This record gives sequence, C-alpha cells and structure tokens, in this order.
Amino acid sequence: MLGGTVVVAASVQWLTGMGFALIAVPVLVLVIGPAQGVVLANCAAGVISTVGLAAGWRRVRIGAMVPLVIAAACTVPVGSWAAARLSEPVLLAGIGTLVTLAVALVIGGARIPALTGTRGAVTAGAVGGFMNSAAGVGGPPYSLYALNARWPIHEFVPNAQFYGIAVNVFSVAVNGVPRLSGPGWAVTVAALVTGALIGRALAPRVRDTGVRRLVLTLALAGGVSVLVKGVWEMA
Repeated sequence: MLGGTVVVAASVQWLTGMGFALIAVPVLVLVIGPAQGVVLANCAAGVISTVGLAAGWRRVRIGAMVPLVIAAACTVPVGSWAAARLSEPVLLAGIGTLVTLAVALVIGGARIPALTGTRGAVTAGAVGGFMNSAAGVGGPPYSLYALNARWPIHEFVPNAQFYGIAVNVFSVAVNGVPRLSGPGWAVTVAALVTGALIGRALAPRVRDTGVRRLVLTLALAGGVSVLVKGVWEMA
C-alpha cells in the first residue's frame, strides 16, 4: 500500500507540478498514522519537486514567489504546534476536512480577490505553510493564487515545484523526518524513482485536463475517507 501510493502520487507530481500530497496524504495517514504520514509526504514531495524543477527553473517567477515563501516560513511552526496538540482522531478529521475543502475550492475554480498581488501571495503562502506542516497539503492555496493570477500551465508547474521545495524544507525542519524501518525507506525510495520515471514517460502522451481531473477526484475521495474515519473514531 505504501509503495503503490507513492508511485501514483509521484507520477502525478511529475506530470502536474503538484498533487503528491493530495493523493498520498489521505492514504499515508491511514497506513502509518497522521504524524508520520504527514512528515513522509513532506519529505517525498520535496524530493520529487526538486527533481522536477531541474528542467524548468528558468521559468520560476522569483519576485512573485518570495512573498509566498516568506509567509509560509512564518506559519509552518504554527501548523506543527497545532497538530502536535491534537488527538489522533481529531487530527484525522482535521486533515480530512482541510483536504476536502481545499480540493472543493480548486475544483470550483474559486476567484478570490484577496488572492491577487503581493497581499494575495502572502495570504496564500501563510495558509499553505500552516496546512503543509499540520496536514501535509500546502499546495491548494498556491493553486488558488496562481488561478487568480491567471498563470499559464507552463509557468504554473515550475513555480509549484519551487514553492513545494521551499515549504517542504521548512516543514521537515520543524517536524523532522519520518521514522520508517529499513524496508519502509527502501520501498519509499524505489517508489519515488519508479513514479518519477512513469510520470516522465507519460508527460508527452497525456492531457493536462485529464490528469487534473483525476488528481482532484482521487484527492476528494481520499479527503472524505480520512474525515469519515476521524469522525468515526471520535464517536
């Protein structure tokens, strides 16, 4: 389950610039627990973003990304602090709620005036940093910011990867690395490599709209399932 989840999520991340956490977190938190699932997602998403950015770093909008990254750095510790003080059922319900709401906003193509310009970048970065360290899903606020800024897909992807590197480095620095066994690490690394190769091979053959629809559908289903499990365990 761990290997298959990472393979699929890594493939999607390579194709779209993000989506690893949206697909992986709902499964990982059920398989290895909320805390370890989040930090594993942080580590893996950061690695796959770094590899993906190697080919597109020239298209990164540094001026637009700086406010996002600085704001995320400020709120990552807050998200980690909040998550550490919640019981496992409450944390599961919180993660499921954040994933579900974030995906719903992206699916709806929400146009939010507050997410424009420098103020919008700060808002998206702050919310994304909190969500990334607390629930492992910091990408949706960036997606909404880029959507409202009307960035084309060829600019969206490298900037998503740049943001993913930064916010996941901050999150790993605060939350630490996952405590996996030797075989667990071997499976994770092999799955990351396999997923990246599959994503690279599929990239010229798939349509962005189809991949995006699949990512959001899987993420929504995963978010709802985690929310239901958390609520069930609280009952």
